[in-house]
Amino acid sequence: MRMRAHSARARAGGFTLLELLVAMFIAAIVFAMGYGAINQAAKTRVGLQEQQTKLLELQTAVRVIEQDFVQLAPRPIRQPVGNDFYPALMATATSTGSSGSSSSLGSSSSVCAAAVVCLTRAGWANPTGLQRPGLQRVAYYFDKGTLRREYWNVLDPTQTSTTFKRDLLTHLKSVSLRFYSSAGWDTRWPRNQQISMELASRPVAVEVTLETEDWGKIVRLIELPG
Repeated sequence: MRMRAHSARARAGGFTLLELLVAMFIAAIVFAMGYGAINQAAKTRVGLQEQQTKLLELQTAVRVIEQDFVQLAPRPIRQPVGNDFYPALMATATSTGSSGSSSSLGSSSSVCAAAVVCLTRAGWANPTGLQRPGLQRVAYYFDKGTLRREYWNVLDPTQTSTTFKRDLLTHLKSVSLRFYSSAGWDTRWPRNQQISMELASRPVAVEVTLETEDWGKIVRLIELPG
């Protein structure tokens, strides 16, 4: 009798196979829901990091462009061949499509060929005391959805001079510039390419329009000092 009673109590305190299967099924559902939530959170985090990276890239590009224009110097540069000069600020075709062309000084017949804009800027920091000018010649190129900034180590470059390149902004559809003066807005500078007196001229303001894939058109109006 004692053995039978002990066996009955043991059977009453255990789990049946059906109960185990139900418990495992519920646990699997809970695990699946938890994994889905974690996976979605990880994807959201990656997406947010990508957006933050693109936003930081955009902010950096706008800041660099603004610094270059604000420090625009009225200093024309010599052409690589001949005794003529290029304007301190030069933009002959300031609007390009999603796949613009690009060229550097070493592969083109003129400085700033195919550039969106080319300019001379002041305030070039020289913390190491290198023997170079404080002015810097800068050019912006738009090629295959990327805005690239290039500069020369010399102020009056030759055809053998090389540039230092930096990709500022990617995922772009177009880049365009407008220049404001007493005569109004224009998409090129100098306004009159035939007047040599305009080689050192500067606009009153510059409007930079960046058409991005993520945030649409970004318009920045830069007022030039002086």
